[in-house]
Amino acid sequence: MIGNRAGRAFLGSFTSAGGLGVTAAAVDRDTGALTVLGSTDAVPDPSFLAVGPRAGGTVLYAVGESAPGVAAAFAVDGDVPALLGTVRAVDGDAPTHLAVAANHVVTANYTSGSVTALPLLDDGSLGPASSVLRHEGSGPDPERQEGPHAHQVLADPSGSWVVSVDLGTDSVRVCALDPATGALSPHSETALRPGAGPRHLAFHPSGSLAYVLGELEPIVTVCRWDAAAGRFAVLGEVPVLPEHERADDAVRTYPSEVVVAHDGRFLWTVNRGHDSISVLTLDESGEKAALAATVGCGGHWPRDLTLDPSGQWLYAANERSGNVSWFAVDAQTGVPRHAGSIEVPAASCVVLV
Repeated sequence: MIGNRAGRAFLGSFTSAGGLGVTAAAVDRDTGALTVLGSTDAVPDPSFLAVGPRAGGTVLYAVGESAPGVAAAFAVDGDVPALLGTVRAVDGDAPTHLAVAANHVVTANYTSGSVTALPLLDDGSLGPASSVLRHEGSGPDPERQEGPHAHQVLADPSGSWVVSVDLGTDSVRVCALDPATGALSPHSETALRPGAGPRHLAFHPSGSLAYVLGELEPIVTVCRWDAAAGRFAVLGEVPVLPEHERADDAVRTYPSEVVVAHDGRFLWTVNRGHDSISVLTLDESGEKAALAATVGCGGHWPRDLTLDPSGQWLYAANERSGNVSWFAVDAQTGVPRHAGSIEVPAASCVVLV
């Protein structure tokens, strides 16, 4: 068991590429260092993880990015995550993301272009899927946007809505989730730049702004969020790489994750291909962002980036180099400094509690 002074991290990885599945690690709060405790391959390709509350503790949830796709719950009382209840079908293929919302776990199913809701049972395990909301549409990229591809799903800061980011349709969608029945109902859709291929978004701490990261174009789209109306409005775009590096066709960049500082002063992205972390400064309103710096991600093909609860450490999951690196964040500039790394084959996700 981990000590009282240590935090806990959970690391997802692709078992089909040699990953260990879901790995638990101790976190040294003073140095940011990770120490692996144990792992389980009970779910295939657990590419994304999320945590939720449970009486007396925490439950870990994972997607299985397979076809057909699955989702599962894990008890994390010991050093090795233990499957909790039944592994559930999500009635969609290749779920890439999940979140806890309105007494349900909701998954974004990339290949199927859909969102699925699964009820939370009393012990924190998952019940059978209660509803599936299928997206429609396409984008200008014939290889990546031939149809809808839901890539992320999350609850908005007010807890009133479920937001999904669709790479295939260049849009962000908002739906309602009935906590009693699990029914998903479409509410609004906001179009972004055609061909941007939005992958993930992060909300500003104020709850009134969101930053949408493009995967097919290395940009962040700044949006105002109206929780009362359940709608986004586009305010502008900002690049996440210097202009001369965005034009380098030899190494195409595919940004993968966006993170906002707890105090709203900085925004970070990780960029596959460029293998970097970008640092953007935010003005006091949060509406204006400017690229300040890029630094190496500590590996190759960073798929995920996570900020620890203290705001002092960033963690990058580098899929193709098979490691998770951590960085000390400069409180004045937001620029991360590489501080360490551990081997995690086919790393895909880092969640901290």
